[in-house]
Amino acid sequence: MKTYSRSDLDKIGNAIIYLAERIPDLSKTKLLKLLYLLEETYVKKYQLPFLNLEFEVWQAGPVARDIFIDLSDEPNLLKEYIRIKKKSDGTYIKPVIKFSDDEFSDNEIEMLDLIIEHFGSKTAAELVNRTHQKNSNWYAIAKSKGLLELFKEKMTNSSDEKIDLTWYLDDKGKQIFTEQSHFNRLISHIND
Repeated sequence: MKTYSRSDLDKIGNAIIYLAERIPDLSKTKLLKLLYLLEETYVKKYQLPFLNLEFEVWQAGPVARDIFIDLSDEPNLLKEYIRIKKKSDGTYIKPVIKFSDDEFSDNEIEMLDLIIEHFGSKTAAELVNRTHQKNSNWYAIAKSKGLLELFKEKMTNSSDEKIDLTWYLDDKGKQIFTEQSHFNRLISHIND
């Protein structure tokens, strides 16, 4: 079980607010894919974690289980930041407060803007297809663990297999990422 500090939740909540304020009709599935693409792109560029979320290999692509659960009913972890609105065609994310940049560096704001620019107008289905590409981390793990066939045959829709965000990095990049992840967890729990 992963626990979140107040600063972790502030950053995750405000990142979601930033996306929801700028992307009309932000659905739950689209948000989950954007959070993954945000984390993956940031790790590739800076060898650093952005939100420190853990992602698992699910049928619809990489999913942060805790965020998925929180968005499946009334939010609990994120209740101070967002609410959900259920419509006949899905679940949509609405901010309940304005975005605060207190938790973000200039590079992180630039990355949020980059993700919006490149993926904000894509549909949830297009983003799922993007995360399922044969050269993707999700695909490599799903294939190596025998999940592709299970997903295709609809025998399961989730797994406990973790996405290794350092998959794209060289050894030095992996070391930097791992050290920073540990440091972030330590600092966030000390500050709370």
